[in-house]
Amino acid sequence: MNTKFAASVLSALLYAQGLLGFAAVATVLLRDRAHASELTMGNDMPAGPSLLVVR
Repeated sequence: MNTKFAASVLSALLYAQGLLGFAAVATVLLRDRAHASELTMGNDMPAGPSLLVVR
């Protein structure tokens, strides 16, 4: 009975570690992608203050 409990706890920990690893990789990839799009968008936009009018 103890070995089944230990196996289920180990399985849950490995599953959680896998989810955290996937989230870390996705965060790094999305951050790099957002940074790259910021650089390309920044070249098209004029420098200086901008005004947004909402009706």
